[in-house]
Amino acid sequence: MKLQFNKYYLVLAHSLFLIELAIAFIIKTGFIRYTFGDYLVVILLYAIIRGCTNLKVWVSALVVLVIAYTIELLQLTPFLTYFNLQDSFTASLIFGNTFQVEDLIAYTLGIATILIIEHYYGTRKNTHTVKI
Repeated sequence: MKLQFNKYYLVLAHSLFLIELAIAFIIKTGFIRYTFGDYLVVILLYAIIRGCTNLKVWVSALVVLVIAYTIELLQLTPFLTYFNLQDSFTASLIFGNTFQVEDLIAYTLGIATILIIEHYYGTRKNTHTVKI
């Protein structure tokens, strides 16, 4: 794996991050806050990984799915208390508090969306990458 920047993925990541912030701070409950936010967060993580590395589509998607599933499964444990973060708003916002199967479905659908888009539009070699 090499560090390689792709401005299109990084612009997508930045845009999705702003959307996620808006969802987190403006919308307090409901489908958009919980389910759609989880759907978008895996796309955000994927865009960050693809924007900063030269990992292939499938590898990036699998890494993101493992990260998302791991964080969700950690919610079955009191892991925030192990790090004395149980009262931290930021930690609760990032890692969540409760395990829900619906979140796993949202993560899976987000990755499926990525794979479908990447398949149909292809990973184009463009001149807008910077290799380091």
